[in-house]
Amino acid sequence: MNIDETDKKILRELQKDARKSYRKIAKQTDISEGTAYNRIKKLEKNKIIQGYTPDIDYQKIGYDLTTIIGITGEGSQLQELEQEIAQNPNVTALYDVTGQYDAITIAKFQNRKQLNQFIKQILKRKDVKKTYTMLTLNTIKEKHQIKI
Repeated sequence: MNIDETDKKILRELQKDARKSYRKIAKQTDISEGTAYNRIKKLEKNKIIQGYTPDIDYQKIGYDLTTIIGITGEGSQLQELEQEIAQNPNVTALYDVTGQYDAITIAKFQNRKQLNQFIKQILKRKDVKKTYTMLTLNTIKEKHQIKI
């Protein structure tokens, strides 16, 4: 789906506050409320808007460990492995990558025990050759939005 400047304006407004009413979005983008509604529904249908989620400070609710884990696999089961890892509720991102690792995952844990269990679960698989875990010391920026 191609998006035009009106769609981009709508997306920018939703990035600022996904709870904005159609009326406010329409006013701030110089379109009618009906147009705003229809455009947003079209963006949702085409999976450009994939959901509306709050921006949570996970440290404030006890998830003090943010990890970056490189995974090196063996064999042809990488996609199956990635699907399994992606199902873990602690995983916030999972990427197929080039270079030293086959996949990189970002995950958050409340304690080292949870992290240890997660790593051991991955390493149980015969198609995992090794993992490399980095613990973040400080979070400088953690936003999954870019300027549109």
